[in-house]
Amino acid sequence: MPERLLFSKSQRARYISHLDLMRTFQRAFLRAGVTIRHTEGYNPHPFVSVALPISVGYSSECEILEFGLVSPLSLDEVAWRLNHVLPEGLWVRSCYTAERPLSELKAINYIVNFEYEDGRPLDTEATLTSLLRRKSLVVKKKSNKSKKGYTEVDIIPLIYRWSTECQSDSMTLDVELSAQNPGLNPVYIRNAFVDENPAFVPDLVTYHRREILDANGRIFR
Repeated sequence: MPERLLFSKSQRARYISHLDLMRTFQRAFLRAGVTIRHTEGYNPHPFVSVALPISVGYSSECEILEFGLVSPLSLDEVAWRLNHVLPEGLWVRSCYTAERPLSELKAINYIVNFEYEDGRPLDTEATLTSLLRRKSLVVKKKSNKSKKGYTEVDIIPLIYRWSTECQSDSMTLDVELSAQNPGLNPVYIRNAFVDENPAFVPDLVTYHRREILDANGRIFR
């Protein structure tokens, strides 16, 4: 079984793209003196794989990276060494041997925060609540396979649980979304919300992955 890192991505590291994140970890293993498995072929390179790549600008405390350990080091030592060479905003929370297949990862818990500099409009929560209570909500998702450049998807079946909390200048959505096959990016909820009432466009929206879950709502590792 491969090894896994559970790591967080925050601060400036939120803006590291997926490909750059892969390169960052490849270099970090090298700098930390941790030998990992390489791909085969004429141009072998360190094998690392990040499950469910996150969008640029999103923060997370539950990212998973898989790799194959070759060094005769304990997994705690691997985490310690990596944390001494990784850039600001990337932090290994734990290193462990994978026991469950990634196919069992079914849901992601996101915290989405809508911020309004001049105060939150009073009807924002009612509008979002009404939207998420619909039996169907079809949105357009980009698709390179479609001649139209997009496909239409009903996102309501991909939203498993949600709740809202409001302050005078913000509205926070705590939501569990389908993780894969298909997965749902919470930006589509934001887009549907502002399409419903353009006057409610927030000044800033932040997206944070808080936890990853299996089909029974238990934490996935």
